[in-house]
Amino acid sequence: MIAEILATGDEIRSGALIDSNSAYIAEKLEEAGIPVTRHSCVGDDFEALVSIIKEISTRVDICVATGGLGPTADDLSSEAAASAVGETLVLDSKALSDIEAFFKSRKREMADSNRKQAMLPRTAEIMYNPIGTAPGFSLKIGKCVFFFLPGVPPEMKRMLTHEILPRIEKMPGALKEHCLVRNISTFGLTESATGEKVADLADDFPDIKIGLRAKFPEIHVKLYLNGQDLPTMETRLASASVWILNRLGRHVLSLEGASMQAVVGDLLRKRGATVAVAESCTGGRIANWLTDVPGSSDYFLFSGVTYSNNAKTNVLGVVPDLLKKYGAVHEETAKAMAEGARRISGATYAISTTGIAGPAGGSDDKPVGTVCIGLATPEKVEGRRLCFPFGQRSMNKSIFGMAAIDMLRKELLNR
Repeated sequence: MIAEILATGDEIRSGALIDSNSAYIAEKLEEAGIPVTRHSCVGDDFEALVSIIKEISTRVDICVATGGLGPTADDLSSEAAASAVGETLVLDSKALSDIEAFFKSRKREMADSNRKQAMLPRTAEIMYNPIGTAPGFSLKIGKCVFFFLPGVPPEMKRMLTHEILPRIEKMPGALKEHCLVRNISTFGLTESATGEKVADLADDFPDIKIGLRAKFPEIHVKLYLNGQDLPTMETRLASASVWILNRLGRHVLSLEGASMQAVVGDLLRKRGATVAVAESCTGGRIANWLTDVPGSSDYFLFSGVTYSNNAKTNVLGVVPDLLKKYGAVHEETAKAMAEGARRISGATYAISTTGIAGPAGGSDDKPVGTVCIGLATPEKVEGRRLCFPFGQRSMNKSIFGMAAIDMLRKELLNR
């Protein structure tokens, strides 16, 4: 059994919106043991949509299509599907009732145009959408079962999980084997360097497929294994994960794909420790990341974006003479910033950043991409200077911030 993914809409076709839906659907289908052979995209063009639906119906067993189920004139998926199968649209009373209930529960009046969303191909099977107005539907066209979903990502994800995947599992010809995926998050090596270190995995694990995914500033190593014996598969993946860990060492953040900030949060919580942050060039990015983790109030105490020298002095207590001697971008300044953040917050640890994110402001001895990171612990204060080759300001801010959190992670691992 093979599948194809169809994304619809002028916004997707033109690149005005990034098609995150198709990537998510492909990942979930692959995990379910269903290979995705092709991604297609068509704009709000009725004839083109009918044509691609007919093409897909001849070459795959399953197609998941997103978009075009709204109430406006350019929402064409239901009509195009009906045309492709040679049916008319009919008013589905259950779908209409669900849409009316959706508006009523939110104390809003339903517009007449929303009735269009209850007009479905005659033989379509409705799929419930509890968090939106557009019902999905499945429809057999040729050899292929089509699943039409709304393009709103939260609605699509919920319906894929609760409606489509359970139906696919029950389809005749559904694969009986499983596909297990292990996601290993890493930081500190380039994608090419990571690939070189793990390139010979197949020598020891020929049954496991490996792939690399750049999730800047992290690199994720993904392991895929197909089979029927789940316990044996899980053991194989666990062994392969240890193999990856041995190759990449402390560059591995998590064998379960956890983010840097989640890993550091867990380390802080386990040690009963707290953290404070003083940021200059990263502009609050570190604090944002650390507090994105649920429960971060257990360990996150303080953040200060001390962008100017005056702020470094008045808020953190950095001595003006130090700034005059070394400048804002220097290891000694970063150390003083971290020490000040730890002192005023009472945190166990503090980290700081000061650097040149660019695109201007660099010099021969401090080029764009230079960052100085400070770390204050109960026993010591240390600083480190790094230089990254990224020309984009946003990328530099991200890699600066992640490098600072990584410095804290490695300190915590030594405890």
